[in-house]
Amino acid sequence: MTTSTLDHEVNFRAGWRIVAAKELSDHLRSARLLMLLFLVSLAGLVSVHAASGPIRDAASAASTTPSVFLLLFTISPNRVPSFVEFIGILGPLLGIVFGFDTINSERSQRTLPKLVAQPIYRDDIINGKFVAGIGAITVVLTSVTAVVAGYGMLRLGVAPSGAELARLFSFLVLSVVYVSLWLGFAQLLSILTRRAATAALAALAAWLVLTLFIGLISGLVADTVHPVDSNSSIEKVLENARLDLNVRRISPDQLYQEATKVVLTPTQQSTGITSSQPDLLAMPTALDLRESLSLAWWQLAVLLAACTVMFAGSYAVFLRQEVRA
Repeated sequence: MTTSTLDHEVNFRAGWRIVAAKELSDHLRSARLLMLLFLVSLAGLVSVHAASGPIRDAASAASTTPSVFLLLFTISPNRVPSFVEFIGILGPLLGIVFGFDTINSERSQRTLPKLVAQPIYRDDIINGKFVAGIGAITVVLTSVTAVVAGYGMLRLGVAPSGAELARLFSFLVLSVVYVSLWLGFAQLLSILTRRAATAALAALAAWLVLTLFIGLISGLVADTVHPVDSNSSIEKVLENARLDLNVRRISPDQLYQEATKVVLTPTQQSTGITSSQPDLLAMPTALDLRESLSLAWWQLAVLLAACTVMFAGSYAVFLRQEVRA
């Protein structure tokens, strides 16, 4: 085998890297990334600013609380959503924005036949575009988390410990998986629909239902199946609450909130609803990161599996489509 043939084979096999590098470069230089970065950063700074005030005011009590720095990301005083809640709401928009026009825009601009005519495998196109989307998502979430953490350090005057940094890193990985799920969903819609506007509207509709309206839907289902009133027993109330929670768990946002709350709150002992009453006189026991992850393993597994299914679906559909026409 000659040197030129070997170089051709290497380039052929690394086609997804070429596509990913080109797409990631386009994402990083796009106006949409700057707008999303500004929006998410602003929301995060507002939430941390609101959370830092009560923490500083209760500094003497907070000094006995494990991982004070992480409270900046989880508490929501004065009806301002916490940083985690903001990511749960706005995170899907990152995935949708980076995925809704990955394929149909190429088709509408008639550049897809030229792209598949290049000396790369067809699956390198879908692989490269998905990897580029994950890369852009990682850049945005890492930047926002770093900015918010830095501002929190200035407000509190407290630096995070090594254990807290490990929990923040786990939170970041979990957030990337969560947003990548929506990226895979948007990319699948981009392959199934001919127009980018159609894919965007469908993805936004799913986001509205699964993120903003799921609480209303779950409440209606729970009240219909297990109605409760002021005279209902504790068992009835618990049945209603558990059904409400199980319906809300259809939403990726609910699974994300449960997992991140455990990861960022060392004293969190459960992700569900329990009937036992805690001992109010007992000091909260702080779990290490491994124990916290063991509580939220199935939420993370479901999010990762859903992300894999979305990507596998887009992969299979794209390989079966006629793209040269």
